Amino acid sequence: MRSSSLPSPHHPRLFAAASTWLLGGGVLLLSTLVPAHTALLGWTPAFWLLVAPLLVLLALEPGLPRRWLARRRLRVIHTVHGAAWR
Repeated sequence: MRSSSLPSPHHPRLFAAASTWLLGGGVLLLSTLVPAHTALLGWTPAFWLLVAPLLVLLALEPGLPRRWLARRRLRVIHTVHGAAWR
């Protein structure tokens, strides 16, 4: 069952903050300013820079992965059918 709750007025700001956190963490890890794994901290940097903001985003928008997958499926279907007709 789905619980119907009123959207919080803080929801868009929390979503933007978590998205920014995820984007910033990805940039830090990809630029190697912060290593994903260290001997002292283990996988802690990767968790706090990637996994934690993803969990926050999933808590705020549980249907987000399904929407992303649906968009990707539509894009793949259009690409396949478009390539077949050319």
